[in-house]
Amino acid sequence: MSGKLDMTPMYAMHDALPRELEHIARIAGSAGSTGDPARILRTAAGWRMFKTSLHVHHTTEDDALWPVMRQALADQPDELALLAEMEEEHAAIDPLIHSIDAALAGEEPVGDLLDSLVTRLRAHLEHEEREALPLIDATVTEKQWRHFGQVHGSRIGPDAPRLVPWLLDGASAETVTAMLAPLPEPARSAFQNQWQPAYAALDRWGTTAP
Repeated sequence: MSGKLDMTPMYAMHDALPRELEHIARIAGSAGSTGDPARILRTAAGWRMFKTSLHVHHTTEDDALWPVMRQALADQPDELALLAEMEEEHAAIDPLIHSIDAALAGEEPVGDLLDSLVTRLRAHLEHEEREALPLIDATVTEKQWRHFGQVHGSRIGPDAPRLVPWLLDGASAETVTAMLAPLPEPARSAFQNQWQPAYAALDRWGTTAP
């Protein structure tokens, strides 16, 4: 989608999260058959990467995106209502993550909770892409957008070696190039020579027999 802002990072995240929801839905569907969703998730690197990425993404939107938009749209009630919906949808997803982790810790069934997470997050991402992303592009300044990206990157911090290749898993060559371009040369080199090979070797959702 063309616009005044480079939305590549946002669309990369909106590709990565549904990709992982496919794995989560598959794991939830294994309940009562040959699989055990709780056992798989309890040790899955993919679950930890998914949770961390989702938390960073949503909290950065809540802290560094919606507030500046709310100021710019103060006299537009319909647009303010949309921002409120975005925050409410975030707030409904967080307790599901906590409930799943609590169930995992207590060795309780998680299939229904996973189903709810998949349904709610898919609906939120579709809603945000359909209505909020065009509003972001129309409202947020280049400076504010750069600030959002900087806050997002700073919150990834030491998790970058795993989360950057996670984010770019399956992305187009153009997206990979655009996402790596702002990184310093040592980080780009580390991505090619260390981060990406280590990520590729991960069995992040327990699909390979031990």
